[in-house]
Amino acid sequence: MEHLIRVYNEKDRRTLEWLRRHVGDAAIASAVERCAGPGKPYVSAVCRRLGVRAPEFSVPRQESSPIAEHSLATMRSILATRAASARLGAATPTHFR
Repeated sequence: MEHLIRVYNEKDRRTLEWLRRHVGDAAIASAVERCAGPGKPYVSAVCRRLGVRAPEFSVPRQESSPIAEHSLATMRSILATRAASARLGAATPTHFR
Protein backbone atom coordinates (compact mmCIF):
# COMPACT_ATOMS: atom_id res chain seq x y z
CA MET A 1 0.00 0.00 0.00
CA GLU A 2 3.01 2.31 0.29
CA HIS A 3 2.73 2.86 -3.45
CA LEU A 4 -0.58 4.67 -2.77
CA ILE A 5 0.15 6.56 0.48
CA ARG A 6 3.02 8.78 1.70
CA VAL A 7 4.92 6.89 4.36
CA TYR A 8 7.69 9.04 5.85
CA ASN A 9 8.61 7.32 9.08
CA GLU A 10 8.09 4.34 11.33
CA LYS A 11 4.94 5.83 12.89
CA ASP A 12 3.36 6.17 9.42
CA ARG A 13 4.37 2.60 8.61
CA ARG A 14 2.81 1.25 11.80
CA THR A 15 -0.36 3.29 11.24
CA LEU A 16 -0.67 1.90 7.72
CA GLU A 17 -0.24 -1.64 9.05
CA TRP A 18 -2.96 -0.95 11.62
CA LEU A 19 -5.27 0.41 8.90
CA ARG A 20 -4.72 -2.65 6.74
CA ARG A 21 -5.66 -4.96 9.62
CA HIS A 22 -8.71 -2.94 10.72
CA VAL A 23 -10.33 -1.67 7.51
CA GLY A 24 -8.64 -3.63 4.72
CA ASP A 25 -6.84 -2.74 1.51
CA ALA A 26 -10.00 -2.15 -0.53
CA ALA A 27 -11.28 0.50 1.90
CA ILE A 28 -7.85 2.16 1.98
CA ALA A 29 -7.67 2.25 -1.84
CA SER A 30 -11.16 3.76 -1.99
CA ALA A 31 -10.22 6.42 0.59
CA VAL A 32 -7.06 7.26 -1.36
CA GLU A 33 -9.16 7.85 -4.49
CA ARG A 34 -11.42 10.25 -2.56
CA CYS A 35 -8.48 12.30 -1.25
CA ALA A 36 -8.08 15.56 -3.15
CA GLY A 37 -4.86 16.82 -4.65
CA PRO A 38 -2.07 15.53 -6.81
CA GLY A 39 0.30 12.91 -5.52
CA LYS A 40 0.00 10.46 -2.70
CA PRO A 41 -2.05 11.46 0.35
CA TYR A 42 -0.66 11.43 3.86
CA VAL A 43 -1.64 8.57 6.17
CA SER A 44 -3.54 11.04 8.36
CA ALA A 45 -5.65 12.18 5.38
CA VAL A 46 -6.57 8.58 4.60
CA CYS A 47 -7.56 8.03 8.24
CA ARG A 48 -9.84 11.09 8.09
CA ARG A 49 -11.46 9.85 4.88
CA LEU A 50 -12.09 6.51 6.53
CA GLY A 51 -13.45 8.17 9.66
CA VAL A 52 -11.04 6.32 11.92
CA ARG A 53 -8.54 7.43 14.49
CA ALA A 54 -5.41 5.32 14.65
CA PRO A 55 -3.90 4.53 18.04
CA GLU A 56 -0.80 6.43 19.14
CA PHE A 57 2.25 4.36 18.36
CA SER A 58 5.42 4.97 20.27
CA VAL A 59 8.51 4.99 18.12
CA PRO A 60 11.71 3.80 19.76
CA ARG A 61 14.29 6.52 20.10
CA GLN A 62 17.37 6.05 17.97
CA GLU A 63 20.82 6.24 19.46
CA SER A 64 22.85 9.15 18.15
CA SER A 65 25.88 8.44 16.03
CA PRO A 66 29.45 9.39 17.01
CA ILE A 67 29.50 11.90 14.14
CA ALA A 68 26.32 13.57 15.43
CA GLU A 69 27.73 13.69 18.98
CA HIS A 70 30.95 15.29 17.70
CA SER A 71 28.99 17.88 15.71
CA LEU A 72 26.84 18.73 18.74
CA ALA A 73 29.94 19.08 20.94
CA THR A 74 31.49 21.46 18.39
CA MET A 75 28.31 23.57 18.24
CA ARG A 76 28.11 23.72 22.05
CA SER A 77 31.73 24.84 22.20
CA ILE A 78 31.15 27.59 19.63
CA LEU A 79 28.04 28.80 21.45
CA ALA A 80 29.81 28.75 24.83
CA THR A 81 32.70 30.80 23.40
CA ARG A 82 30.30 33.35 21.93
CA ALA A 83 28.30 33.57 25.17
CA ALA A 84 31.52 34.11 27.19
CA SER A 85 32.65 36.80 24.75
CA ALA A 86 29.29 38.55 25.00
CA ARG A 87 29.42 38.49 28.81
CA LEU A 88 32.94 39.95 28.81
CA GLY A 89 31.93 42.61 26.30
CA ALA A 90 28.87 43.60 28.36
CA ALA A 91 30.90 43.78 31.59
CA THR A 92 33.55 46.07 30.11
CA PRO A 93 32.64 49.76 30.30
CA THR A 94 32.38 51.43 26.91
CA HIS A 95 35.18 53.93 27.63
CA PHE A 96 37.66 51.01 27.99
CA ARG A 97 36.83 49.42 24.65
